[in-house]
Amino acid sequence: MTAPLIVPLIPRRARPGAREHGRPGTARRLPMAAAPEVPAVPDDVVYGFRRMDESGRVGDRAMIGALLAAGGGRLTLTAAGGVVIARRDPAGMGTMPSKPYLVIPAALRRRCGLRPGDRVLLAVFPADDALAAYSFAVVDQALRAHTPVADEGRRP
Repeated sequence: MTAPLIVPLIPRRARPGAREHGRPGTARRLPMAAAPEVPAVPDDVVYGFRRMDESGRVGDRAMIGALLAAGGGRLTLTAAGGVVIARRDPAGMGTMPSKPYLVIPAALRRRCGLRPGDRVLLAVFPADDALAAYSFAVVDQALRAHTPVADEGRRP
């Protein structure tokens, strides 16, 4: 014995532009949410972060390697506003080390408020032959200035 076949019930497809109950009309499109544009990390900057030791050495093979890629040489180190900048300079007082680290002199560390064990954000700008070491106090200040959360919505 075979059972009788059951005919599938498939609803008819509504015509584009038709309204319910067969009333003609124009179909209204729902508004689309616009996706915010997310900025990309530039290709011409190399970022990293490392801890500074008690001698002021900050070592990162990739970072210092990016600065060394243009060849050895002398450096001029300056500091202002919590940022130490090392620039390749033929008349510079410091030399590029053969090992992958940079030594931040004590006077510049004091000027930037850097202490042994502090972490620094490193940014190498190969096109400019420069490396910037940002104290995390500066990074925190920048993040707080651009926070997407309003202060009044926070709990005490």
